[in-house]
Amino acid sequence: MRTHDWFRSHSFHYSDFGDAIELGQIKRDRGVTVSLILPTRNVAETITSVLDEVNNLRLPDIELIDQVVVVDADSPDGTAEIARGYDAEVYSENALMPEYGPAHGKGDAMWRGLSVATGDIIAFADTDTGNFCKQLVTSVVGCLVARPDIKFVKAAYRRPYTQESLSVPDGGGRVTELTAKPALNLLFPELAGFVQPLAGEFGGTRDVLFKIPFFSGYAVEVGMLIDVLDACGLAGMAQVDAGMRKNRHQDLGNLSRMGYAVLRAVLTRATQRRLVGASVAADAWTAAEAGSYLHAVATAQGVTLEEFSELMIERPPMELALLDRARLASVTAAGA
Repeated sequence: MRTHDWFRSHSFHYSDFGDAIELGQIKRDRGVTVSLILPTRNVAETITSVLDEVNNLRLPDIELIDQVVVVDADSPDGTAEIARGYDAEVYSENALMPEYGPAHGKGDAMWRGLSVATGDIIAFADTDTGNFCKQLVTSVVGCLVARPDIKFVKAAYRRPYTQESLSVPDGGGRVTELTAKPALNLLFPELAGFVQPLAGEFGGTRDVLFKIPFFSGYAVEVGMLIDVLDACGLAGMAQVDAGMRKNRHQDLGNLSRMGYAVLRAVLTRATQRRLVGASVAADAWTAAEAGSYLHAVATAQGVTLEEFSELMIERPPMELALLDRARLASVTAAGA
């Protein structure tokens, strides 16, 4: 399927699937359930508005969301305590799949959340959004509910950049525009039609999400997009325009590290598929955990070279991880 053809036929607007009440009825008619996983880290300022909107989708006349899972990074700002005041299952990221050791970033938290998700359809959403609105969820879930032929959906939206008195309507998503999109255009052009390839608002069928690996950290979204392409093909993927999303902005130093994680994930998958030649450098970026990011900066005190250890751990498909857990439990029980 050509990218242009896919873009025309598989790009939707959230209103294309009706309102939340209609979607809830379609969901019940199909007999499917929906889980929403919310990874959190120090989002006490925004988690209340997010969960208020999500709870509106659980009202008796809608019932679009059956399960809400909050996976918190042991936030010291009280995020988890706020979430426990809602009808949500709240977990420490380190308490899920503990046999894999401490959690390493957002992608790992998302993967661990899968282990307690019960839905036939599983969606994710970021929780640092200042203007969180229900269509960030209904766009993704609505497409998966109304279109059984679609197996994976990404939200699309405009991202303004606002800093003090400066506001640029489409200035957000700098890593997306400067790293993710160029890399995908060069190495995975089938995916070049996604408006927000790094969007944290996405969802898929249980079958697809349980069969793909998850990268840890900020590599998770782009790695998943490539792996889903392998799992169900471009025809099984879609995007839905959800309007506009405002989220907190990172400084350039953090964005540089995020860009490194994204580029490393794309090159890892490209190397594995022999889209680029193997080399000593390629061996370095595909190593399971190694990855030292050097960041040279000029400061008021002079030039300095900072070094960050950037872990990129690939967690196995949840389907296999749970099988391994069951085998270990069986062996332990037999030994006892």
